[in-house]
Amino acid sequence: MNNQVALELNKVSKYFGSLAANKDVDLTVYRGEILSILGENGCGKTTLMNMIAGIYYPDHGTISVNGQEVVIRSPKDAFRHGIGMIHQHFKLVDLFTAAENIVLGAKGDKRYNLKDVNRRVEEIANKYGFHVDPKKKIYEMSVSEKQTVEILKVLYRGADILILDEPSAVLTPQETDRLFDILRRMREDGKSILIITHKLHEVMSISDRVAVLRKGEHIATVETASTSPAELTEMMVGKKVELNIDRPEPKNVSDRLEVKGLSLVNTDGIKVLDDITFTARSGEILGIAGIAGSGQKELLESIAGLQHPAQGEIVYHNPKTGTSENLRDKDPVSIRELGVRLSFVPEDRLGMGLVGNMDIIDNMMLRSYRKGHSMFVDRKKPKDLANKIVEELEVATTSTHTPVRRLSGGNVQKVLVGREIASSPTVLMAAYPVRGLDINSSYTIYGLLTKQKESGTAVIFVGEDLDVLVEICDRILVICAGRVTGILDARTTTKEEIGLLMTKTERDTETDPDMKEASR
Repeated sequence: MNNQVALELNKVSKYFGSLAANKDVDLTVYRGEILSILGENGCGKTTLMNMIAGIYYPDHGTISVNGQEVVIRSPKDAFRHGIGMIHQHFKLVDLFTAAENIVLGAKGDKRYNLKDVNRRVEEIANKYGFHVDPKKKIYEMSVSEKQTVEILKVLYRGADILILDEPSAVLTPQETDRLFDILRRMREDGKSILIITHKLHEVMSISDRVAVLRKGEHIATVETASTSPAELTEMMVGKKVELNIDRPEPKNVSDRLEVKGLSLVNTDGIKVLDDITFTARSGEILGIAGIAGSGQKELLESIAGLQHPAQGEIVYHNPKTGTSENLRDKDPVSIRELGVRLSFVPEDRLGMGLVGNMDIIDNMMLRSYRKGHSMFVDRKKPKDLANKIVEELEVATTSTHTPVRRLSGGNVQKVLVGREIASSPTVLMAAYPVRGLDINSSYTIYGLLTKQKESGTAVIFVGEDLDVLVEICDRILVICAGRVTGILDARTTTKEEIGLLMTKTERDTETDPDMKEASR
């Protein structure tokens, strides 16, 4: 890292109505450095980066690039000043090749020669160590390849300042290591890189400095080598936070949910689940690991009655009656009428879990309105539950009457997880329950999942942070392309072993003798 300033923010503020998303933020980014941006949910990290990238325009303050004050009113303005942002949700055209996506929308005075584009893309890829085929269609690519295309897109446009939003969220440990190696090469080439991430071990591994935001304000920027995860967390939250995940030994373990030979074909005729077999037990947390799109979502939706498998069984052992029921082909209402308590925290929070235009209290009522015995709805219990969740999970809202669509993504997740856990389930399925949550809120959710386990609930936890899965789970089921590739003891496995199983091919699965364990 040198002392040449690449980007400087001076007293930058952004308001949404009376709410200050950012207030008088001063920030300096140097040439040839990797700067991590840390902060709790709703602290203004994404808003600040969006102003640098031209998606928002600051209400007050100035932005300077290479010592010159600039005006950035759009992403095109940002590109003109050498700034590019790689978003967590990719913006690619599936039917186009990598090269076609990279050149799409780039400024040019004449038609592009794809041969020249392919050659230029390969030059950039080789320079930094990317592995990509410019002629490959996006729909044929893995998640890491798509991310590579997004990074190459901004490099092709000449970006010297890159902003990455949660870049490792959808990657295996091996893919994350490769990405970080590439980012280090880019740093050596003089690029300035800003990374938004909630994973403190990644912050300590990749960054040169860390900028901490709290409640829209810049608290401090510190040298990574001279700080610690505990110190960074205290700066983010404003108080000491214990960063320990408690994993008590399972007690009174019994089979609660058995999935046998489950297969699912989607509307396009593609088999997205292939002969899935496992058992979830009361009093333990079963983790599910896999790269994005491997079938995690479809598996949980099949168990919850939201999708109808082509074959297989989903056998629920009722702890109250001692009877067993096959849940396959039953809808969610029928499942609940059987007395089965499946609580499902879906991947799509607002699309499936909550109604955005309804306030927090009304979203609490979605679980109980069918129990009413008159035309009048009892709002007292939902109101008490809403207040309890807001207080215990520290949901940032002015009122329980606030529509959930006005909450930040992390606070939406807190409302959803709190409601599901409050229903006292016998099986709790949680898909990415801490996605988008800050470190303090994440550890609160981990504690709630552990409490459910200790109360005898069978917890199925789909996560993307392998370090957390290894720490909190008792067993980990790994799936790749809709197939089970291994079931591991979380106390003895490593994230590298999990990462290898996450990319295991079908042929490997069929010839690996260790796969016999997966059916147990």
